[in-house]
Amino acid sequence: MKESALKAAKLWLAAPFDKETQTQVQQLINADSANLIECFYQNMEFGTGGMRGIMGVGTNRINKYTLGRATQGLANYLIKAFPNKTLKVAINYDCRHHSTEFSQLVADVFSANNISVYLFSDMRPTPELSFAVRFLGCDAGIILTASHNPPEYNGYKVYFNDGGQIVPPEDGAIIDEVNKVAFDKIKFQAKAELIHPVGKDLDDAFLKESVKHSIFNKKGFENLTIVYTSLHGTSIKLIPSALEKAGFTKVHIVPEQAEPNGDFPTVASPNPEEPAALKMAIDLAKKVKGDIVFGTDPDSDRIGIATPDLDGNIKLLNGNQTMALMVHYLLKQWQKQGKLNGKQFVGSTIVSTQLVNKIADGFGVETKVGLTGFKWIAKMIRDFKHQEFIGGGEESFGFMIGDFVRDKDAVSAALLACQIAAEAKENGSSLYKELLNIYTEFGFFKEHLISLVKKGIDGTEVISNMMKDLRNKPLKTIDGSKVTEIYDYDSSICSNQLTGEKTKIDIPKSNVLIYHTQDGTSIAARPSGTEPKIKFYFSVNKPLDSVKNVVKVEAELDAKIQRIIKEMKL
Repeated sequence: MKESALKAAKLWLAAPFDKETQTQVQQLINADSANLIECFYQNMEFGTGGMRGIMGVGTNRINKYTLGRATQGLANYLIKAFPNKTLKVAINYDCRHHSTEFSQLVADVFSANNISVYLFSDMRPTPELSFAVRFLGCDAGIILTASHNPPEYNGYKVYFNDGGQIVPPEDGAIIDEVNKVAFDKIKFQAKAELIHPVGKDLDDAFLKESVKHSIFNKKGFENLTIVYTSLHGTSIKLIPSALEKAGFTKVHIVPEQAEPNGDFPTVASPNPEEPAALKMAIDLAKKVKGDIVFGTDPDSDRIGIATPDLDGNIKLLNGNQTMALMVHYLLKQWQKQGKLNGKQFVGSTIVSTQLVNKIADGFGVETKVGLTGFKWIAKMIRDFKHQEFIGGGEESFGFMIGDFVRDKDAVSAALLACQIAAEAKENGSSLYKELLNIYTEFGFFKEHLISLVKKGIDGTEVISNMMKDLRNKPLKTIDGSKVTEIYDYDSSICSNQLTGEKTKIDIPKSNVLIYHTQDGTSIAARPSGTEPKIKFYFSVNKPLDSVKNVVKVEAELDAKIQRIIKEMKL
């Protein structure tokens, strides 16, 4: 592997690579370090959604040439797919280091291929890029972002003309074109007249739609105390304006985290899924007696929400709980308006809570379930045009309301969360009490996630072996309950462990394995597609007859999850 990496590195010591790149590569070679292998042992994979990786020189890093290659390949695809058409793309970027220059570079390559570019004049949330693609009539969209990855990462995410991330068959065709591109065939010479800046007009249109889809009434808006943090990310560009346009007045922004900064200096990780990321916001909420706390990730597509519990302690809700609250509220509003007629659906994913399915059933609404990732929910909207999409989400703190955006959207989700909290407070309830009411009606579902980080070449092998063991040596029981079914989304087979019957799974292949047991427990194992991690999702449930028993029932479910984790030696 070292010899092949060295051979690949030496190719970067001459044209078409610039002098600065050549110097950096030579320094890597001279150092003779493991870093050389990591930078060159493989090509940065252009996957089904784009690329994400560490910035630096090399075939396995995010840089001018790997981004240029991806863009040239996408340009080649668009030219072939839409012959004799005046092509247009939209490009956005977040607060990551080099995102500004990377977005300009990508714009240059598209324009060099005679494709018109609508380039955001400043960083903006990812969902606005999804909105822009359809609003501007573009054939594709790109955002330079690495979501909530560490500061050394950046990425390149591709959207198609429907505003959703690329899915089959387009993704495979684009990957084929990218893989054909040699570095010396990248067109870097921009045609400046084809690059058009976009800014405030697009912001105004996006905010108008966000408020329209998220706000149903203004009960108690003036009495709701909101605490918000952008975690040094892009949401600061839009969320304060969105809250103001919606009518919320008591908004407290965490000042230390309001300035966009790709180093994310106040947090170990800018991930609102992690309680530590919202510590400053929660501390501020304690001072101002906040009714709702929320934070967004750097590109503002994920949202973490916290709220006082029954004892007044501020508690971070997980993504499943947030999704349950939002789906329940949306369905209730649609029902009040007489809009539910059997032709609507909500979207979820295979690793998200079954509570959402039960809620939707209670309103007579279908739940469509797809693979992890909002591109699959966007595809549902595209594939089922005869049905109306109400909303949908996934466990990893993402939610989407309506179809004006075709990706998870923390801007409209923040508005909806505040709407629910304001109305609840006005009615003598709270966001947390509304969640407990859902549990008493539909059952207490408790989920837990473990993410095991396995970096580098060795880590990839460790993750692969863990998945092999779960497939080849399947668990027979989980916490004393028989395993009834194993869903293997890689082989597209569901195996009934009691009867031996095997049935086909009608969902695209993915490296995911899910166990189900007789007592309603489920465990899913899934290697991350964007990070060096393997994730285990645990879900257990139990009836909740009364809110007064919530502490007891939750403790029982927590204990059950811990027994399972110990049993699986995780």
